[in-house]
Amino acid sequence: MIYWVLLAVAIAAEVVATSALKASQEFSRFWPSVIVVVGYGIAFYCLALTLRVIPVGVAYAVWAGLGIVLIALVSWLVYGQRLDLPAIIGMALIIGGVVVIQLFSRTSAH
Repeated sequence: MIYWVLLAVAIAAEVVATSALKASQEFSRFWPSVIVVVGYGIAFYCLALTLRVIPVGVAYAVWAGLGIVLIALVSWLVYGQRLDLPAIIGMALIIGGVVVIQLFSRTSAH
């Protein structure tokens, strides 16, 4: 269970770092740039810890899928970036894929 919490922390840190990446304005702003570096450091460290138990393919599928959807949500809320219907449908399919992995895959943590 703790490894899934670590994966959630990794995803959250990656979302924060990626959101700050835009705010860093190509690393020309100090604090957003610091958030990017620290956030990615935390994200990759926690992801590496999860790989002790969670298979890399499953961990990365959950990481990437939820990261995409959360970044799109942050982009919409913070930066006012709009999503069209195909983008929303695609993200719903990504979430569906993550749910299928979690509920039905036998390739999971012990």
